[in-house]
Amino acid sequence: MTGKKRIVVGMSGGVDSSVTAWLLKQQGHEVIGVFMQNWEDDNDDEYCSIKQDALDALSVADIIGIDMEIVNFAKEYKDRVFSYFLREYSAGRTPNPDVLCNAEIKFKAFLDYAMAMGADCIATGHYARKEEREGIHYLLKGLDPSKDQSYFLYRLQQHQLARALFPLGDLHKTEVRRLAEEAGLPTAAKKDSTGICFIGERPFRAFLQRYLPTQPGEMITPEGKVVGEHIGLMYYTLGQRKGLNIGGSRDGSGEPWFVGGKDIPGNRLIVVQGHDHPLLLRATLSMDDLSWTLPGSPHPGEYAAKNRYRMADAACSLSPIVDGKASLTFQDKQWAVTPGQSAVLYQGDICLGGGIIV
Repeated sequence: MTGKKRIVVGMSGGVDSSVTAWLLKQQGHEVIGVFMQNWEDDNDDEYCSIKQDALDALSVADIIGIDMEIVNFAKEYKDRVFSYFLREYSAGRTPNPDVLCNAEIKFKAFLDYAMAMGADCIATGHYARKEEREGIHYLLKGLDPSKDQSYFLYRLQQHQLARALFPLGDLHKTEVRRLAEEAGLPTAAKKDSTGICFIGERPFRAFLQRYLPTQPGEMITPEGKVVGEHIGLMYYTLGQRKGLNIGGSRDGSGEPWFVGGKDIPGNRLIVVQGHDHPLLLRATLSMDDLSWTLPGSPHPGEYAAKNRYRMADAACSLSPIVDGKASLTFQDKQWAVTPGQSAVLYQGDICLGGGIIV
């Protein structure tokens, strides 16, 4: 990036966005921090860290020597992200709110706000990279394989990528923490957030019960034998092992129980024994609601894909795209392919986009 730019940084109060702002300031840019408050329902409960996060972001801005604003996108978040989140769960699927959060809030509502401030671009603390080649913006994996977040950014379009910077893409997490410590930033040792995007870390079932009524039903084996009771299909995801509360059965295999599927019309949860039960392994998946980072869509052929964030790339072939839908066929069967999650396609380090698993 050449020349001094006016860059608005999304500051969450965490170490990654803190170092992002510090790096850009060190490079001589005009940096403005924006803390996004996107959740208001229970700001005062023990699990919500919004106030502390805002204080941490303000403290970092003060040390770096940049202006800081607190902006409320709670309505946009509720309308565009949280309502979708609840619809998907009530339909028995398992959505990924971070994916929609990036597309609708950080790179739409926040981007629009920053452009209205006269920004040249925005920057975030994502571990991803971007390259421009002959006027086309390519989204690339971050160099730290344990932190790469391109998966969560796969819905970004060219106009969003053109205005986005990812200063941490070439760094490893250990280096980011070291830089924060050397710069004297108070977030240097702060624990990473792992909760729901902008809502925080909290007991998930209790949180969901505030918004969706419980609908108990039977837990059954694939053969139809009742082995327990579930509290509502929305509280379970494919491959889940914890929280099933099923003891060993006399004629069972003795192996652990896993969620193997959902009979949504019958409100029954299908459970299986054994990590590698056939119901948990799939060679193909279908996806819709497709979104591609490059102009046009990828041609049918051989690629790699992730069908959840914490997994290695898996070799696969992409079918022709018909009516906004496509399928992936994997060389090796994939474990717990989950409706509602995202399947993201890669060509080497390039994130091509993907879709929602159906």
